[in-house]
Amino acid sequence: MKFSKIIVILTIFLFQFNFAQEKADVVLNKALTEAKSKNKNVLLVFHASWCKWCHVMEKNMNLPETKPIFDKKFVTTYVDVQEMGEKKKLENPGGQELMNKYKGENAGLPFWLVLNPKGEVLADSFNEKNENLGCPSTAEEVAVFIAKLKESSKMNDKELQTIQTVFAKKN
Repeated sequence: MKFSKIIVILTIFLFQFNFAQEKADVVLNKALTEAKSKNKNVLLVFHASWCKWCHVMEKNMNLPETKPIFDKKFVTTYVDVQEMGEKKKLENPGGQELMNKYKGENAGLPFWLVLNPKGEVLADSFNEKNENLGCPSTAEEVAVFIAKLKESSKMNDKELQTIQTVFAKKN
């Protein structure tokens, strides 16, 4: 009887362990280390499973025409925040605190930052009115996004035009 209880407890522990997300600071530190070794910047995206615009942004960044551009210029990493109910286990522990550190507590999702390998912010998803661009989709939002990418990644005009075309499409 004792042996079966131990097996059950061990199984539950291992099951929970397999679904535990990495701490947000670990996710960020891995990305910063990789960025330093590859001489790139980090594109840190805070998102959630329920967020439609988060899915649109990820889809736009991973299309065959855009993924090579983002991969060439950035180490892209995601931190899951603001999950609810059963999906709370998808969150990266400390993710909301990390988002708050970068003034994203009231920003909405997705919220993104471009960081240099030292962790210094080069660009964020706020426009000049201090509103979160999230996933840019209007002409004005896409223009701000492109300007932020240009200043923080040294993308060339062709790369920027490709990204602008993809993000400007109706989603």
